[in-house]
Amino acid sequence: MNRHPAFPVEPWQIRETYLDREVLARTESIFALANGYLGLRGNLDEGDPHGMPGTYLNSFYELRPLPYAEGGYGYPESGQTIVNVTDGKVIRLLVDDEPFDIRDGHVRRHERVLDLRAGVLRREVEWESTAGRAVRVRSTRLVSFVQRSIAAVEYEVTPLDHPVRVIVQSELVANEALPGPLKDPRVSAVLQAPLVAEEHHAGDTGGALLHITRESRLRLAAAMDHLIEGPPGLRCTSEAEPDVARTTVACRLVPGQRLRLVKLVAYGWSSRRSRHALHDQVAAALAGARFEGWPGLLTAQRDYLTEFWDGADVEVDGDAEVQQAVRLAMFHVLQAGARAERRPVAAKGLTGAGYDGHVFWDTERYVLPMLTYLKPSAAAGALRWRHATLDLARERAATLGWAGAAFPWRTIRGHECSGYWPAGTAAVHLGADIADAVVRYVNATGDVAFDRDIGAELLIETARLLAAFGHYDRDGAFHLGGVTGPDEYTAIADDNVYTNLVARRNLTAAADAARRHPGRAAALTVSEDEIAAWRAAAAAMSVPYDEHLGVHPQVSGFTTMKEWDFDATGAGDYPLMLHFPYLDLYRTQVVKQADLVLAMHWCGDAFSAADKARNFAYYESRTVRDSSLSACTQAIVAAEVGHLELAHDYIGEAVLTDLYDLHRNTRDGLHIASLAGAWLSLVAGLGGMRDHEGRLSFAPRLPSRIDRLAFSLLWRGMRLHVTVRPREVVYALSGGPGGAALQLTHHGEPVVVTTAGPVMRPIPSLVAPAEVPRQPPGRRPVHRPDLIR
Repeated sequence: MNRHPAFPVEPWQIRETYLDREVLARTESIFALANGYLGLRGNLDEGDPHGMPGTYLNSFYELRPLPYAEGGYGYPESGQTIVNVTDGKVIRLLVDDEPFDIRDGHVRRHERVLDLRAGVLRREVEWESTAGRAVRVRSTRLVSFVQRSIAAVEYEVTPLDHPVRVIVQSELVANEALPGPLKDPRVSAVLQAPLVAEEHHAGDTGGALLHITRESRLRLAAAMDHLIEGPPGLRCTSEAEPDVARTTVACRLVPGQRLRLVKLVAYGWSSRRSRHALHDQVAAALAGARFEGWPGLLTAQRDYLTEFWDGADVEVDGDAEVQQAVRLAMFHVLQAGARAERRPVAAKGLTGAGYDGHVFWDTERYVLPMLTYLKPSAAAGALRWRHATLDLARERAATLGWAGAAFPWRTIRGHECSGYWPAGTAAVHLGADIADAVVRYVNATGDVAFDRDIGAELLIETARLLAAFGHYDRDGAFHLGGVTGPDEYTAIADDNVYTNLVARRNLTAAADAARRHPGRAAALTVSEDEIAAWRAAAAAMSVPYDEHLGVHPQVSGFTTMKEWDFDATGAGDYPLMLHFPYLDLYRTQVVKQADLVLAMHWCGDAFSAADKARNFAYYESRTVRDSSLSACTQAIVAAEVGHLELAHDYIGEAVLTDLYDLHRNTRDGLHIASLAGAWLSLVAGLGGMRDHEGRLSFAPRLPSRIDRLAFSLLWRGMRLHVTVRPREVVYALSGGPGGAALQLTHHGEPVVVTTAGPVMRPIPSLVAPAEVPRQPPGRRPVHRPDLIR
């Protein structure tokens, strides 16, 4: 685990001190800017060179066929792939007659800074042409949190040594050529020229392009305008073609003069609106951006983030790398969901086209818990999107012969897009994950209207599927057979413990919701018999246990399966799915990612402390972490069972997944769920936060090299502040009505925190476990103290 030397450790920014073209695609993901509606990869202003150009609009996709060597009933026939839409980032520069290109001439200095408090990407380059003419180029880019359809760039050119003629070409470019895909199932399909031109316009200082996708028939509008400052004699012209709009600014500069332009770009899309309506929409958005001006956009961006960080920041004293990385993680999760507003949070957010831009179960399992406690409106928006796709989920369930709603394993619009059913259709835990996110949001916010209008229907339809999918055996136990749990190396098995436990919660929550909202239940034709059936299935849910080993098998019979031959597995054989047949993986005790251990985190009240310790040790030696979703969960449970130094190691892996490119695919976009897991690893891991049955509890403890951990979360309109030190923790409450109080549990002790003042409690001493668990050979996480200087 090595930090790239161009990235120093700094608390509130990611700074690249020189440009390394070998990691350009990776840095384009790290330096991406987004707001949940619009996303721009961190491509260089001039467009070339690039790793992967990328401009994305949430849920803007194209259809593509899903071919099968052998078809089968219920197989999806069409996939959905996110589209690289019209690129408004491009600003090309000619110095005299030579294009500014970092591959030519001499780069004297190159620095980029992602400022996590200002919400901007800054770049400064000093470049000398082959003719010996040197210029300084400074740019500042933002994607507005306040005006969600707006991106903006401030671009300045200053000559350093000699007078120069400067030509700046600012463009909108559609149907950019993309590099071909790699042979990796996690990489997206490549769509060439998916946009069909409908209109193009040029004005005095800008232009607009309108396109429609060939198959999905989604319409897109992009428009730009410029605010220009320069010396006398400056000339500006604009032109437009079907796939390119260009504004060209020409002037002469002498040392001490500068050319400055502010580029404003607006985006809009719709499946229903007319060309004229979309054209007017982006024109109005540009008018709003011009009204605010560049200073106003910057101020609004900083104000938005100041409010967020004031209530959300996590402070980690003693590990500067983790401190920097967790803030980067939280920033990108915020960017993925803040303004999504009834659209999904995809696995890569809007930072890249990996996984075709699809959303998976990990949004509800990892991302929404963080957003629920830090930005609840974003969590509600993502769940409202799930609710908006209920009809499609009902159709899918009917196709499969099931009751209720079968939500898709991977999708953009709501249709199932997984062509591999063992890891898709069989993952019936997805509906229960959605239900769990609903219950958590309602408990944390007290949002009664959401509970009645949105949550109840999601709970009821997912419970209907589970009740119909499962069956009773002759002894009266309820089973969910032929399922795939979170671990994709163990598929089509019976009674996955994680699935059964979250299903049990789902069934109970649906019955409770039907009681809370009888009118809503009646409208959904819920009967008394159905409610009773849900409660009976929950009470009879099978939870396998191996009495001989004293552990829970991940699925029925798991502990009797053949062991994986780790001695014959080389370091270059990971991830295993790219080097071994799935059949070998399915029939052995090898775990891609935390599964039973995940159950112990989210359904921890179903396990004893002794069970957790034994289970953790057993699965630790079989989990290879071929998924970025594993380290955070292993950190959380390691901390709970007393392995604090190991928890610290896993926290380091979780938070540095993308900054260090640990899975060697950050080029395709960031791992948004893993980044949310970074927050969870600190708050639920070292902070010991749990929310079982809607009650907050904490059991904080720190490893030896972390001196202090501080975090906050929202609960029912109040903000709880938690500050952990090695021997004590302080709980403080702010917000809410006067005299507000919050009941919580600290290491099993009831505590009441009020706005009158903080409450301090000692941290009980830890009896260290006798044995440190082993990992598979070569899969131990890097020891954090070895890296902390």
